[in-house]
Amino acid sequence: MTKNEFLKSFQLSHLSKSAQQDKLLTQPNQLIESAVLLALCEINGQLAVLLTKRASHLKHHPGQVSFPGGKVEKTDSNIVATALREAQEEIGLTHENIKVIGQLHPYQTITGFKITPIIAFIDQLQHYQLDKNEVDEVFHVPLSHFLNIKKHISINVQHNTGNQAVHFMPYKHHNIWGATAAIIKDLVAHLHN
Repeated sequence: MTKNEFLKSFQLSHLSKSAQQDKLLTQPNQLIESAVLLALCEINGQLAVLLTKRASHLKHHPGQVSFPGGKVEKTDSNIVATALREAQEEIGLTHENIKVIGQLHPYQTITGFKITPIIAFIDQLQHYQLDKNEVDEVFHVPLSHFLNIKKHISINVQHNTGNQAVHFMPYKHHNIWGATAAIIKDLVAHLHN
């Protein structure tokens, strides 16, 4: 999928919530507000999704594949500012290299985070500056990999919030799962809408 094809699909589709988002976001509990940057870059004429592998010593989700992002800070003017600040802190991605084009509905994790995915384009050629206290690796996955729904795996898991679908989207040696895979699944559903 090219940048223009993505923009056409993303902007012309009605933004809807998945059943899991609907169920979790209506549950009354104290959530930790956070944002992630779902950054797309063009590589050889096709879009790729930027992902990170979290440092293995972190308290929350160590070693997992994720988007750059984190908790909202009082100094953040809005949720977009949170995603941009976190991307700069974690991988050195500066505001000048990011073009925000929209967002998806917030997603609540079963661990108590409310994550707002901010969708943006970034320049292909980047020199990432990893904060090794937070990130072990940055890598790109072709968007076409995720658009192939045969690559999506879901299993139901019983949790105190009820029966929850856990999503997996393996890519090479990376196991992309949980909230990251669920957000990608929602983006793919939106593009196919």
